[in-house]
Amino acid sequence: MKRHATALISSVLSLAALVPILAAVMASPPAAFAGEAGTAEGVVRTTSSADGIPIAYEIRGEGSPTIVFIHGWSCDRGYWREQIGAFAPEHRVVAVDLAGHGASGAGRQDCTMAAFGADVAAVLAAEDIDDAILVGHSMGGPVAVEAALAAPDRVRGIVGVDNFQAFAQEVPQEQVDAFVGALTANFVPVVGSWVRMMFPAGADSELVARVAADMAAGDPQVGLSAIRHTLRWMGGGGADRVRQLRVNITTISSDMQETAVAANRQLVPGFEARIIPGTGHFLMLERPEEFNRLLAAAVAEF
Repeated sequence: MKRHATALISSVLSLAALVPILAAVMASPPAAFAGEAGTAEGVVRTTSSADGIPIAYEIRGEGSPTIVFIHGWSCDRGYWREQIGAFAPEHRVVAVDLAGHGASGAGRQDCTMAAFGADVAAVLAAEDIDDAILVGHSMGGPVAVEAALAAPDRVRGIVGVDNFQAFAQEVPQEQVDAFVGALTANFVPVVGSWVRMMFPAGADSELVARVAADMAAGDPQVGLSAIRHTLRWMGGGGADRVRQLRVNITTISSDMQETAVAANRQLVPGFEARIIPGTGHFLMLERPEEFNRLLAAAVAEF
């Protein structure tokens, strides 16, 4: 792939390069990633999105602002297990399963960022939340932007997690098609190898294997549609959407890719970036205590 295409896909999922995944072969996966669903302390509820898809979410705790966790591509709310319990003692905490993920319903044919944003907006309405800090990992960042635009009176701020390295980017459609084509032809091995690239050398091998196997086990129809729309959003339309926001964005990211703070502030003047060196794409799982400290500081600033 050309350099600018690789840069775009890296921005979405914080990869240093993409080409090696096309030749990589994924080893036999271990047991799938064990995300925590409802517990004795939390309640799992369901509401309907704008298109009628049932959206499952876990809610816990009390206190303002409400922190709403939005997972990334081919993940689910279980990826926030290290944050839900940590923040529930002082905040109302909500973790959403987007349509086609986790315990939410399937059947959506076109998995756009706006459609996923409507999932989150439906949860905000169902719980009458008007003080939300939306925390979106990877693809969850664009979803958070769309949710904030769909429900502007309910959102106080956005925290991106290893995303938004550069709001304004361009990528030829043929490059997006080439990458989606590789996923279409060999979804499981390509996703598995791709996910392994999202971790730095020396990362916990068990965590790497579990996340790779779990994401590769996602619904290919949902995954292919969602990744195509994610790349389109990050590669063009997203900048216009960000420009319409009435709230600020802070990111907490790894150092696998540089964040263009000055350029991003041209679209979001109050944009801030906090970096956790030596982490990969799943820093909320890799270094949860440090991540939670930075997230608490970001939440306090909104």
